[in-house]
Amino acid sequence: MLDQDAWDPATIGARLKVLRRWRRLTLNELAGLSGLSKSFLSMAERGQRSLDRRSHIAALARALQVSEIDLCGGPHLSSDVEQSAPHAYVPALRLAVTTNAWHTDPVVERARSVDELVATMAHQIEPPRRRYDFRRVGELLPAVLDELHLHVAQPVDERAEVAALDGLVEAYMAAAGMARSLGYLDLGAMAAMRATEAAARLDDPISQGKAAFSMNRPSVTDLNRVAMLACKAVDRVEPHASQGPDGPETLGMLLLNAALARAATYDVQGAEEFLDAAEELARRLPDDLDANWQGFSATNVGIWRVSIAVESGVPARQVLDLASRVEESKLDGRLGRKACFFADVGRGLARDASRRSEAIEWLRRSERVAPQRFRNDGKIREIVAVMLEQARVSSQGRELRGLAARLSIPH
Repeated sequence: MLDQDAWDPATIGARLKVLRRWRRLTLNELAGLSGLSKSFLSMAERGQRSLDRRSHIAALARALQVSEIDLCGGPHLSSDVEQSAPHAYVPALRLAVTTNAWHTDPVVERARSVDELVATMAHQIEPPRRRYDFRRVGELLPAVLDELHLHVAQPVDERAEVAALDGLVEAYMAAAGMARSLGYLDLGAMAAMRATEAAARLDDPISQGKAAFSMNRPSVTDLNRVAMLACKAVDRVEPHASQGPDGPETLGMLLLNAALARAATYDVQGAEEFLDAAEELARRLPDDLDANWQGFSATNVGIWRVSIAVESGVPARQVLDLASRVEESKLDGRLGRKACFFADVGRGLARDASRRSEAIEWLRRSERVAPQRFRNDGKIREIVAVMLEQARVSSQGRELRGLAARLSIPH
């Protein structure tokens, strides 16, 4: 059993040290099992190097035979309202996801019309979802899930059943995104599976592609399996991408997902090929994140290039070069996406000690745009904790201590 009194949650490296000792492994042995260098692991354990790349986390979790949550830590709560308030809505969301099943009785007896529920998703849930306002999403989403399931179980006609299933795909994707962003990876996976089940009942390849985008995210230990599934999803949707609304956008997002999965498995060439295919597809569509499904567009491809570059560990100057090609004003309708873009640039710059001040400014910009997401992001928490340990200049220290306080990091 782990000694919980010895558990230091400040960095993933601190957890790594506890887990390594628990497994009775030396640094040399862990380096051999994970494929990471002994010097890198030693610095990570001392809080001098960040462990925020999926590939590194997956390799270490696999070597230690633990889950990603064991290594990265689960949800954390602080006295900061922006950080902690969204977690109050998770129990109701979990109840809606776990108690609504396809072969059991509905959990509610009355529901708004399907059209009203679809409108609620489009006009009341989708806008706050795009800016990562989890409190507003959490207020509305559980009831929508309950009521849509009633329409599936007791459909007025075929049109209503199809509309309810379509709505459930989007609603469960929203639930998966909220749960994962707040650190509830098990709930996120369960919600994504529910989306997949709803799409399977529709027998529509585009709906199934949307659900696959939610399901096959490279955030689990077995990245090779995720990469394989992401590529298979592309192959399934590609022949149907020209059919019906959202087809090209769905294929485009699957291509981006496959690119990220490939990057996380060290397949740089494969990642570039998927990125190039997504960019070619995006050129045929309006460059409009606000109108296109999941914001797929040329600008969005540029954002994913930054994210994938950071995952691949490219130099800070290359991250900045890629970021300079993104027209930030086009992200104003997708503030959540803008916040992720700023955070990725900040993470990429933070690995270069000479660019620490720039990294802090990018991270602060991300926080200003979407504080609920920023203050619940484990990767950001890791980067800030490591920079805090590295900081030697007083002006940088003040800014970092402010970020650390809002991320509930000891400082």
